[in-house]
Amino acid sequence: MSSSPLRPPSHLPPATALQLSQQAPKIFEEAPGAISTSVLQSLFSASETPELWTIYENLLLSCLRTRDDGAAHQCLGRLINRFGDENERVMALVGLLKEAEAEDDATLEVVLKEYNAILDKNPTNIPIVKRRVALLRSLGRVSDAVAALLSLLDFSPTDSEAWSELSDMYFSQGLYPQAIFALEEVLVLQPNAWNIHARLGELLLMAAKSSQPADASRQLGEAVKRFCRSVELCDDYLRGFYGLKLATRKLLQEPPKIAKQSSDNDMPLPDATTLRRLDELATEKLAEITRKFAAGEKGWQGYDEAEVVAAKALLEEDSSAVTR
Repeated sequence: MSSSPLRPPSHLPPATALQLSQQAPKIFEEAPGAISTSVLQSLFSASETPELWTIYENLLLSCLRTRDDGAAHQCLGRLINRFGDENERVMALVGLLKEAEAEDDATLEVVLKEYNAILDKNPTNIPIVKRRVALLRSLGRVSDAVAALLSLLDFSPTDSEAWSELSDMYFSQGLYPQAIFALEEVLVLQPNAWNIHARLGELLLMAAKSSQPADASRQLGEAVKRFCRSVELCDDYLRGFYGLKLATRKLLQEPPKIAKQSSDNDMPLPDATTLRRLDELATEKLAEITRKFAAGEKGWQGYDEAEVVAAKALLEEDSSAVTR
């Protein structure tokens, strides 16, 4: 995977984030105009581009992940010099740096108090609200974090990132209906997000395991729909095909029971022939992905290695079941 400093570092594997953080000295050297002590000089510097500040922010986050606090402070200093310490995004980065350097929960509580003080003055400072939510969750205060997110969504209901985080927190507490509802709100805002369709399918799969048979059949049918939509939007999406195979296999294992209980549902389950075709499609695609990833073919190396290993294990399990 590329280690471009324009790529959000939170989605990079550790090794790639390390490669990016190691670019810090070169980036600092190639952008001398950004260290000007004058805001006006910085503004009109020939070396400044719209991408420069994205690079600094992403570099800061990668440096924090790799514990290069010195380089992180340099990035933050340049951002403060350019945008000022009252900029909401900069304030959140300042807080993030303090969180990263905190040695114990007591220090984190001090940072939390600073966030509370900022929000007392400006309750709509969304970057600080989100940092506060993340800090509450890291301190194990999930209920408080959920309450804070719900307050955020009261005045910013179109924040898909907040809905997604809320779904994840509900999921961590085993509250599947609430987690599913929150993720459906993300899809209202981002209907073509194939990863969210697949994630919703995964939640529905997990919810079906602990549901009554009638509800389980409905959830499995909806999961198939979500996984199909995911791979329709991204025809090489491993998680979508992996989930599709799991869902179709589950339905094919218990067809009479599930078909009977699903007959009155608003969206009837696919028939056995369709399910087998979907299962075959998922199997073929997973086999292609794992084969080309293992061969090191160009254009097939962007997958998470752990996901590829899981897909290979699923295929081997399926093959063993057929052999027996």
